[in-house]
Amino acid sequence: MIIAEVIKHLEDFAPVSTAEDFDNVGLLVGQPETKLTGILITLDTLEEVVAEAIDTNCNLIVSFHPIIFSGLKRLNGANYVERTVIKAIQNNIAIYAIHTALDNHRLGVNKMICDKLDLLNTRILIPKEKTIKKLTTYTPTAQAAELRQKLFEAGAGSIGNYDECSFNLEGVGSFKPDENANPVIGSSGETHFEKETQINITFPAHLEQQILKALFKNHLYEEVAYEITTLDNSNQQIGMGMIGDLKQEKEESVFLSEIKNIFKTGCIRHSELLGKPVKKVAVLGGSGSFAIENAKKAGANFFITADLKYHDFYKAEQKLVLADVGHYESEQYTKNLLHSYLSKKISNFALILSNTKTNPIKYY
Repeated sequence: MIIAEVIKHLEDFAPVSTAEDFDNVGLLVGQPETKLTGILITLDTLEEVVAEAIDTNCNLIVSFHPIIFSGLKRLNGANYVERTVIKAIQNNIAIYAIHTALDNHRLGVNKMICDKLDLLNTRILIPKEKTIKKLTTYTPTAQAAELRQKLFEAGAGSIGNYDECSFNLEGVGSFKPDENANPVIGSSGETHFEKETQINITFPAHLEQQILKALFKNHLYEEVAYEITTLDNSNQQIGMGMIGDLKQEKEESVFLSEIKNIFKTGCIRHSELLGKPVKKVAVLGGSGSFAIENAKKAGANFFITADLKYHDFYKAEQKLVLADVGHYESEQYTKNLLHSYLSKKISNFALILSNTKTNPIKYY
């Protein structure tokens, strides 16, 4: 097995195209054609993690956070990022980062948090927009059903839990092949007209290249007429944060104690308690201050996240309780999720959970 095969498994699960624009995901260090010896799974990639990969004979590190986030202008070991990258390169160790591609997955980071809290009726808090596209093309009516099936097989037509495809069986026009067309229409060589059908089919944006490949491969025309448009729909299967319901209402102080235990955090910074029972809980692993208004609009009693600043706590406005459990703490179970997923896909290579403690924050 080569590293590229592992990457395919990861991107089948959490495509890089679903990551946020500001992010830096994918293979950051190394060559995809390299033969795999083992995989080390971590939340962060540091020098110590690279050393651990060397000791465990793993030449691929699958990391949640990207070690290279902003551009590198030089590699001379001046800081921890440069030293980590240099150490990885010197020891032929590849680094793959998944970050917000997994944040945006409905079974990703935030679903793990929901599961730890035993939340029911979970759904995406901030559905991602413009992740669905529509292909419109034209084909001889006799070929329409076959072409549609090939597009289905390539991944079109299925968005979330429903299929969507339409085509005009009556035909919307006709085409006229020229004398050099291949294949030639008609055995006599005469020029004549054929019924033409319009196909409209939706697909996830990250599958655009393989949908077009299937279209060109299976279409009868030498020059395929088609159009791709981006839909404004919010995708309920992709997005930041989640919200769900506790199995039963809890007192705020009791729920805070449970959260502290679940996330094994040194402390929880929180806004004013409101003296109301907790039933609906919003979560967003990592820095989540941007989602406070979304949590309020969704009717959450509690919003569990991290990296809240002083003035962010004012935004609770006595409508919900904001609970900052810590960045590392909110995402710590992510590597278990990745290990579980890859274990089902790869059984004949070492898959090791990193033992290196990468949380830079200590509690006194």
